[in-house]
Amino acid sequence: MAMNTDLPDLTEELRDGILWVTFNRPEARNALTFAMYERLARICATMPTDGSVRAMVTSGAGGRAYAAGTDMTQFRAFETAEDALAYERRIDAVLDAIERCPVPTIAAIHGACTGGGASIAAACDLRIASAQLKYGFPIARTLGNCLAAANLARLSELIGAGRVREMIFTARLIEADEALSCGLVSEILPDEAALMARAAELAALVGGMAPLTLRATKEALRRNRAAAKVDDDDLITLCYMSEDFRIGMEAFLGKTKPEWTGR
Repeated sequence: MAMNTDLPDLTEELRDGILWVTFNRPEARNALTFAMYERLARICATMPTDGSVRAMVTSGAGGRAYAAGTDMTQFRAFETAEDALAYERRIDAVLDAIERCPVPTIAAIHGACTGGGASIAAACDLRIASAQLKYGFPIARTLGNCLAAANLARLSELIGAGRVREMIFTARLIEADEALSCGLVSEILPDEAALMARAAELAALVGGMAPLTLRATKEALRRNRAAAKVDDDDLITLCYMSEDFRIGMEAFLGKTKPEWTGR
């Protein structure tokens, strides 16, 4: 057993060939800092292929959330369009690293899984969840920003463009039964304990399959979607540099209702 404590907000434990990565900010419902994103990307980019790690499971600490998106206090530093574009490029690089991870990746989702957390889960190879799942991107109600085109394409591949559009337009969260029926997750477990036990079983199962078969399948699927990459810099700038984004951010942090202006 090995534990990395360089970044206590994101812990790593290697147990029986399975790497358990835990988002560990329970007081903030595991909201993701930039350091947490970057550490996750490094874990995936440097994953050994010598058989010492056969699968990776991501989950959230504290019993309330997988991860409740990006820590929004970090957005207060955004002043220029380049700040927004750099942020989305950073997130895209993290999600790309997850998809390129050479071992199978499993998101074990308990409770809230929103924003950046929902993007990470979508980038994993497999998703299982507890009955307490609440998944989505309520940005049209909270922040007034947008998802990058690559993120929308990933979600559309999983659950269909129509459901993605409706989920974002209404700012609603998908719960367990719907997540299972639409293919967002492959299994629903009754509680967190059952979820984590099943995650261990599933990781051992897929970790015992032919690694090159799995790696080639992951990469082929990634390339298929990457072939349709589009330029969305203007859309990101439109939202992140808007008056509404500032209004939404401060309203969320101040726990008040935003008054949108459309500017």
